[in-house]
Amino acid sequence: MIPTSSIKMRQASVFSWVCRISWALALTLAVGSATAADGVRQRTRIDDGWRFALGHASDPAQDFDYGTGSFFFAKAGYGDGPAAADFEDRPWRRVDLPHDWAVELPFSSRGSSLHGMKAIGRGFPENDIGWYRRELAIPASARGRRFALEFDGVFRDSVVWINGHYLHHEASGYSSFNVDITDYLNFGGRNVVAVRVDVTTQEGWWYEGAGIYRHVWLTQTAPLHVAPQGSFVRTTVAGDRAEVAVDTTVHNDGNAAESFSLQHELRDPAGRVVARASVPARRVAADASKDATARLSLKAPQLWSLETPQRYTLTTVVKRGAEVVDRVDTPFGIRTIRFDADQGFFLNGRHVKLHGVNNHQDHAGIGVALPDAMHEARLKMLKGMGVNAIRSAHHPATPELLDACDRLGVLVIDEHRVMGTAPQIRDELERMVRRDRNHPSVILWSVGNEEWAIENSEIGTRLARLMQAIVRRLDPTRLATLAASGSGQAEGTSVGSQVIGFNYKGQHDIDAMHRRFPDRPMVVTEEGLTYATRGIYADDPDHVHIAAYDRRSGGDSTSSIEEAWRFNAERPFLAGAFFWTGFDYRGETTPFGWPAVSSQFGMMDTTGLLKDSGQYLKAAWTDAPMVHVLPHWNWPGREGQPIDVRVYANTDEVELLLNGSSLGRKPLARYAHLQWSVPYAPGSLVARGYRDGKLVVSETVATTGDGSAVRLTADRARIRADGDDVAVVRVSVVDREGRVAPTADHRISFEVTGPARLIGMGNGDPGSHEADKPAEFHRYAAASGWRLKAVATPEEAAALLADTDSAGWRDPFAWLPPDKQPADGAWNVVQARFARPAAAAGRAGLFIGDIAPGQQVYVNGKARTPRREDGMGVIDLDPAQLSDMNVFALVFATPAGGTRPLFDPARGGQRWLTLRTTTSIGSWQRSVFNGHAQVILQSTGSPGRITLRAIGDGLEPGRLDLDTF
Repeated sequence: MIPTSSIKMRQASVFSWVCRISWALALTLAVGSATAADGVRQRTRIDDGWRFALGHASDPAQDFDYGTGSFFFAKAGYGDGPAAADFEDRPWRRVDLPHDWAVELPFSSRGSSLHGMKAIGRGFPENDIGWYRRELAIPASARGRRFALEFDGVFRDSVVWINGHYLHHEASGYSSFNVDITDYLNFGGRNVVAVRVDVTTQEGWWYEGAGIYRHVWLTQTAPLHVAPQGSFVRTTVAGDRAEVAVDTTVHNDGNAAESFSLQHELRDPAGRVVARASVPARRVAADASKDATARLSLKAPQLWSLETPQRYTLTTVVKRGAEVVDRVDTPFGIRTIRFDADQGFFLNGRHVKLHGVNNHQDHAGIGVALPDAMHEARLKMLKGMGVNAIRSAHHPATPELLDACDRLGVLVIDEHRVMGTAPQIRDELERMVRRDRNHPSVILWSVGNEEWAIENSEIGTRLARLMQAIVRRLDPTRLATLAASGSGQAEGTSVGSQVIGFNYKGQHDIDAMHRRFPDRPMVVTEEGLTYATRGIYADDPDHVHIAAYDRRSGGDSTSSIEEAWRFNAERPFLAGAFFWTGFDYRGETTPFGWPAVSSQFGMMDTTGLLKDSGQYLKAAWTDAPMVHVLPHWNWPGREGQPIDVRVYANTDEVELLLNGSSLGRKPLARYAHLQWSVPYAPGSLVARGYRDGKLVVSETVATTGDGSAVRLTADRARIRADGDDVAVVRVSVVDREGRVAPTADHRISFEVTGPARLIGMGNGDPGSHEADKPAEFHRYAAASGWRLKAVATPEEAAALLADTDSAGWRDPFAWLPPDKQPADGAWNVVQARFARPAAAAGRAGLFIGDIAPGQQVYVNGKARTPRREDGMGVIDLDPAQLSDMNVFALVFATPAGGTRPLFDPARGGQRWLTLRTTTSIGSWQRSVFNGHAQVILQSTGSPGRITLRAIGDGLEPGRLDLDTF
């Protein structure tokens, strides 16, 4: 006799659907609240609640049969596989954005050294496709509004679908893009967004990540509204007055012409209204845009500067008659910028030498999916070194990074990805400029980088001028540059540049270029290119480590950091230099291949710890007295042997002492270093810095004992309970006197309690293959051989569980004309086959949909009681107990409406059964490298006390407590 169905199973299913509806309802209420309030726009971040799965770049069966349907691109709404609205995604993994699936993958010797040796790219089709799905609930009351999805960045080659309709293809992994979804929405019903991401081909030659690695927003407006990036604020300053010019583009998505007026309100950094302006009514045609200009004036403006990065806010109101239909806030800064051909760069009339670095956007442990607070944390690390400018190499910066630069007072060269004027390239360039032109931190546009094929050709000159002209039309307030690796020819990208950008002084005759183009401003857009491993002072190729002494990486075409900065500092006409790079980054593992996984160019390692070259720049770029001595002083077995000791400082003189005995006091030239050859003796090495003959600063490096304890140090004492904020925690192994053991390599385990989660870890070792974070990778397989037999009684159904005969069975999903449909029986037996998962795959389970009330589940003829997970029944499988091919069976009574309503929406059985195998990678463990590692904590959104514990063999555990607010 077949047992009756489990009531608990049905209750769990209902509960799961209630949970799915609850978060969708929350979004409904958010959307509805703005609609009910005053009809103005609402912009909601929708980073939570996504489902994610890996597909396959070359096997459609492993890509959920995407693109195999008969009418896939032939008719509207026929998106198949995960692009279909009714695709069953509940077996998929839940993720919140930003998300980078590449950082979760293992390293592989078959990977690309340029992209960090991750198992991704052309040779790994099973890891190259990522699918994201999310539901949106738009209330019926919102009908008549316009809705758009805003993607800040998706890497790369992404396709966006909604409700089975194809909407947008975005090739670039770096350009933000908007997708209007209004015409395809089910108002008052269920809506499903699907995004397919393909990273088979990379764009750059560095680690680029994979996935929706920036924010996604849902924006709703009235049909009459300010166009995306349609507000541009320009300022001029004369004496104690500032003039503010506002360009506004209003778009009409309606079916009839409309009249509108504008009202502008200007608020100072304290929020006080300081100026107003109005634009009288004007007409805009249906499905068209209209530009309007206004001017405001204010006295005694508060200027945006490096020291006081204060911003104003312009509020623009769009009115249709007396009705407010849109409201947009535009933050901006009032400041003046000027590049001078002889004297460099000026901010608010004051000369500023650009102390710059180039950065890619990945960080240890988290890849390119940086929480907003990490952008700010990284900028603060750079500012501590004396950095006042960054170049977003080699693509547009993420909007949140620019916001942080605006808040912290950091200047930016905002760079376009690739040169050209083809429609796609031009569109990406225009989008960058429109999106970023209100940021006061942006002082210079860059339209390209080292375009070798055209760098010294007439086409290079032509494209540089054409692209800069496009930029100038969109933003007449800033100049543009182009970073060139070579110059000096009759034609080329440098010849066409408004501000000539040099990559590496050793590759150019900069003085000759200054004589040739005496009216052109100039800046060194890349400089340095030296190799150094933090804490290493002897080359060790076997471990891909390079001594951290500042030296050239090659011949005369390269420079040490010191040579490069001194050259720049001695030339007032150079606006400054941007060193390659601020942080080490994954990929571009020069001069090594495997097993190296990251670059070694940085002034800091991948975690943000300063290397000695960064200490040199800190001495050159900061005024507070500082002195730094290298190397460490743990050299057992080298007693009496000479050690190359160097000192960086910004003092007049430095004295070096070994175990209390002076080794000499030497004058220090500006932008130079001091050097001693010191016979090693255990103890302490002290560098003392003097200004005007007075001791102002000192630093000691001492011979330490073995590591005895773990010390945890956070970059802040508390974090916001907002679900986004982070704390960056340094993990150090110290000796009994609390001194960092400079060669310690202990493996540390981490656990956190309270309202925070660990999101990443790293240690700065360019050869480390430890996991950045634990991850679970799911693979999916569909069942095959579906067949159905209708019977009269439960007893007959039981007898068929082991039936291998084909007589009387039929395909339940095959289409038949209505008059050919077979009659239903009282009971039904449905079978399908699935292959045994590989034992090495890890965990495996069958995810089963709720087909009919009272359904019973069998595997190889044995009754199984599924557990509940995400609203589905799940049967956990042991591959050792399975056959090579296995039979799944469902038995259920025919419902009142018959079986056809069950079969038609089943998508060939995909909604009924999915085999999922799960592989776990890594654990929350990391080795310290030369005494240090790093973990990153992120708020979960609740208040309370956070406790991080760190445990290592033979070490006293470390503990860190943080509060939330």
